[in-house]
Amino acid sequence: MCSTFDRMHYGVIKRRDIANGPGVRVSLFVSGCTHHCKGCFNEETWDFQFGEPFTPQTEQEILEYMSADYIGGFSLLGGEPFEPENQRALLPLLQRIKGEYPKKTVWCYTGYLLDKELMRDSRARCEVTDEMLSLIDVLVDGRFVQEKKDIRLRFRGSSNQRLIDMNRTREAGEIVLWDETQ
Repeated sequence: MCSTFDRMHYGVIKRRDIANGPGVRVSLFVSGCTHHCKGCFNEETWDFQFGEPFTPQTEQEILEYMSADYIGGFSLLGGEPFEPENQRALLPLLQRIKGEYPKKTVWCYTGYLLDKELMRDSRARCEVTDEMLSLIDVLVDGRFVQEKKDIRLRFRGSSNQRLIDMNRTREAGEIVLWDETQ
């Protein structure tokens, strides 16, 4: 079971982000991360109480930002979106985004590995994990590894991280990487 905090917190919402997925996106940086990767660019979000409480008004604000025609999708970062403490708060948001903007893509960045941690028994898995994964189009998985940092990489910080095309992965029944020529 996912543990429950009174309320998830977030560090920042970027209304127009071009660094965390293709096109112009709305990005949410959630608070709370237990990975504590050496060289993390966002250490302040390790604290689960960092930033502002995520409220129904915050969710509505994100949905309003998503309505602009030039917004191609939503990116979810952290902190760690798949910390069990964050999953329950994020699932309704992702459901609403997919319901109201079905043509816009959802990208999610996680330090957890899809096949070794999110799809198997691990500290990250809980009763909402599979549904949350079902709403994500591209999952960038793997912890940031400073020794593998490469600023030439597209949409990720270190060479061990994978860009997984979740729709094609679900169809194939095995991990299919996202086509970076898109």
